[in-house]
Amino acid sequence: MKMKFLAAVAVIAGMATVAQAEGQLKIGTEGAYPPWSMADAAGNVTGFDADVGALLCAKLDKECVFVVQAFDGLIPALQANQFDVIISGMSITEERKKQIAFSVGYAEFPNRFVVRKDSDLAAISDIPALLTALDGKKIGAQAATTHANFIAKLIPGADLRTYDTLDQQWIDLSSGRIDAAFADATADQDFLNKPEGADFTMAEASIPSAYDATLGEGIGVGMAQSNTELKAQIDTALCELIADGSISKASEKWFKIDLSRPCQ
Repeated sequence: MKMKFLAAVAVIAGMATVAQAEGQLKIGTEGAYPPWSMADAAGNVTGFDADVGALLCAKLDKECVFVVQAFDGLIPALQANQFDVIISGMSITEERKKQIAFSVGYAEFPNRFVVRKDSDLAAISDIPALLTALDGKKIGAQAATTHANFIAKLIPGADLRTYDTLDQQWIDLSSGRIDAAFADATADQDFLNKPEGADFTMAEASIPSAYDATLGEGIGVGMAQSNTELKAQIDTALCELIADGSISKASEKWFKIDLSRPCQ
C-alpha cells in the first residue's frame, strides 16, 4: 500500500482548504504520542494509529496520506478541510461530538497517574483516595485532552499544567517540576520503559474510561459531521477489522495487550 506523509503547519484563518482527493484518504494525526502516533525526521508515520489508518485505507481501497498536526489543532484543521479524518488516539466525548462526528470506537484503555516510585501516591489503589491525595499537587496532562479535562473536573484543587506534547510533560515530571502526570497507561508505559522513567511508576489505582464522562467512550475516528457517507464506510470497515482480529493484532504489536473495543 502506498503511504505518504505531509508536514502540517498550524491552521490559520484564511488558509486554503484541501479538497478530498479522488482515491486518497487524508488522515490527520499528532505524530508525537508514542506508541499511538509517531513521526520521525524523515517524515515516516508509525504507531498503532498509523496501522489502523493503513488497515482502513486497504479496506476502502484508498491511498493513505498522513498529515501531522499538533493534537489541539486537529479538530480545527479537520473543520478547515485540511484532511478527511482524524486518527490520533482521540477519545469520543460529548464535547467533541458537538464539533465533529465519530466512528464506532475501535480501542479503549485504562488511565493512570505516573509518580515517583518513592512517592506516597504510588501505593494508593483506591481511585477516590488517590484523587483526594492529588489535591493541591502539580499535575501534568497534555493540552486539550480527556486527561486534562478529568483533572480540571475531579481534582479542582490541583495545579494543572498542560503541555503541547507528552515529551514536554515527561521532561517536567523527570525534572521534578510537577508531582504527577496523567495519561493513558500505554503512553505511561512508553515513558517508564525509557532511562528517564527509571525512578517512576504508575500509581496503583487504574482509572477506566467509564469512571467519568470526561474520559470519553473509547477511541474513534473523527470526521466532519456532514460526511455521513464516509462515516458509514468507516464504521463498516472498522467493524470488519475488529471482527477479523486485525485491530487486535495491531494492538498486540504496539502495546503487547489487546486494546480493541468490540464494535457497538
